Amino acid sequence: MFGPLLQAALLTSLAASTALAADPPAPALYHEKLRPQFHFTPARNWTNDPNGLVFYRGEYHLFFQHNPTGVNWGNMTWGHAVSTDLVHWKQLPDAIKPDKLGTIFSGSAVVDSDNTAGFQKGDEKTIVAVYTAAGGTSDQSKGQPFTQCIAYSTDRGRTFTKFDGNPVLKHIVGGNRDPKVVWHAPTRRWIMALYLDGNEFAFFSSPDLKSWIELQRMKVPGCGECPDFFPVNVDGKADQQKWVWTAANGQYLIGAFNGKKFTRELGPLRVDFGANFYAVQTYSDIPASDGRRIQLAWMNGGKYPGMPFNQQMSFPCELKLRQFDEGLRLCRYPVREIEEIRGAQHKWTDVPIRRGEAPLPGTSHDLLDVQAEIDPGTATEVGLWINGHEISYAPASGRLSALGRSAIIEGTGNTLKLRILADRTSVEVFANDGRVSMTTCCLPDDNKRGVHVRAVGGAATLKSMIIHELQSIWE
Repeated sequence: MFGPLLQAALLTSLAASTALAADPPAPALYHEKLRPQFHFTPARNWTNDPNGLVFYRGEYHLFFQHNPTGVNWGNMTWGHAVSTDLVHWKQLPDAIKPDKLGTIFSGSAVVDSDNTAGFQKGDEKTIVAVYTAAGGTSDQSKGQPFTQCIAYSTDRGRTFTKFDGNPVLKHIVGGNRDPKVVWHAPTRRWIMALYLDGNEFAFFSSPDLKSWIELQRMKVPGCGECPDFFPVNVDGKADQQKWVWTAANGQYLIGAFNGKKFTRELGPLRVDFGANFYAVQTYSDIPASDGRRIQLAWMNGGKYPGMPFNQQMSFPCELKLRQFDEGLRLCRYPVREIEEIRGAQHKWTDVPIRRGEAPLPGTSHDLLDVQAEIDPGTATEVGLWINGHEISYAPASGRLSALGRSAIIEGTGNTLKLRILADRTSVEVFANDGRVSMTTCCLPDDNKRGVHVRAVGGAATLKSMIIHELQSIWE
């Protein structure tokens, strides 16, 4: 028999070993099973809209709607992360916190290069954040309306000071919110696009980011929240420029802007047809030597059970305005910097796709960048399965389907070009150089890893396919 002390020690040891067996250590932060590995997520807690996308001195700033206290929406604060390449992100302390005017809803940021607001101190240019103070969304702000405010940073975005004259734009109507500001060089004025209420939006102008006058109102059916407004060159030609206005759901208008009035010429049109694409915003102050218009979206509605975070951002995409037979269209395509995280490559050319489904060997990695060109041949439907998620195309109708959603691709011809980014909890599809995109969240199935090609009703040809395994941005 064991003595009482030894028995107690054994029981304690047994209990400890049982607890260890039942409760294994939690995975390291950023390496959890459902953590996206090349899409931005905060270390912990809830996130939604990307805010204040601005480039300054070699850094891309990503501010974002953040709940610092929990994994569900609430306590809206501007979170903050920076990147030198749009791929690898470093999260910084929260940038703008709630006050008596309200919690901090969505907005934008600009570099005040000419010091129009007079905030600059020293050699550093001022980054000015323009945001909605959401009155009445906290105990501290009871009775306050939604207004537009500014805060400024003179230390490369590391700290922000709220303007003591806030709000700079008082309440207009309803839940007016989400100011997006852009500099209009010909009139030397800041232009603000603002959501008002229902499907109504407005434009304002200011010489100094502090005083604003209304220019115009417009209604856009089927659109609400988070407007963006920016110029884009047509087919890359600087002498052929149009202005593009987008809403939260990514629908867009194309037109002309003279500093006082936006005249719509096309739209609303749609570029993304996925289930999880919202609150889109583009970067301000990208250097002219780069010249890209780069867009980011909140992939709203994703599921992340058991994770310390909730929700993710899309992968950054370059926007181009291209001329097609049916008119101008906005195209989205992943930024070239994704090449920095490419690993092993798999390549095929001129592979017959007979009726049925065939796996491609060596493609079981869970992080993939897939580029494919498919000739449908006599098939009534062709497609891919990527880690258990189906992407298919019916040539007779031009219908592309992916993860339960579909879109019509016009003018495809005899070849379908696909670009697909597959992360642990998302699949983003880009067809024909981004003419159609589909941004969708999903949950992984470890039993369905790999890439398969398929054809229905006839034979097709995989003209080319290049698959790159991608590396985690968190390593």
